[in-house]
Amino acid sequence: MVFGLFRRRDEGVDAVYASVVGHARNPIFYMDYGVPDTVEGRFELIVAVCGLVVGRLTAAGGKHRDAARVLSETFFADMDNSLREMGISDVGVPKRMKKIAQAFFGRVGAYETAIAGADANALAAALDRNVYDGGDPASAARLAVHLGAVARRLAEATPDSIVAGDFRFPDPPSPSDTTP
Repeated sequence: MVFGLFRRRDEGVDAVYASVVGHARNPIFYMDYGVPDTVEGRFELIVAVCGLVVGRLTAAGGKHRDAARVLSETFFADMDNSLREMGISDVGVPKRMKKIAQAFFGRVGAYETAIAGADANALAAALDRNVYDGGDPASAARLAVHLGAVARRLAEATPDSIVAGDFRFPDPPSPSDTTP
């Protein structure tokens, strides 16, 4: 574990992660999709988008599975840094990171299962529960439509193009275009 600190960073995966975060921070999600513009709301969108990319790369196997692992590690390193920047003590960070890991893997599993089963209702329900605290099923359904489009574009893209940073997320449509 300690020796991982001395590994050379994968700049390609860093660029992929920056793209994930950039997409998740698109203002349309917070202004038009009703995602709370809070630390938690931004976290939830990063988890959803990053989870889709990690899932696609993992499914591709081989060197792409390694890229998925590095992308996950990059996410967790970013979360660790964010906690420290927010003033969480060295003693408190591991406890919070454990909760973040449980949230990440639980949410990604729920989203992947819904997308693999082409179950837009299950995806919307999971998003409503996680992103909107169970309070906005209509917005969750609109967000589910967009994340379904992201998953389809990822499925169409070659894993090499994703890792090379050539992948572009689809623009989130205005909410009037995504009414289920």
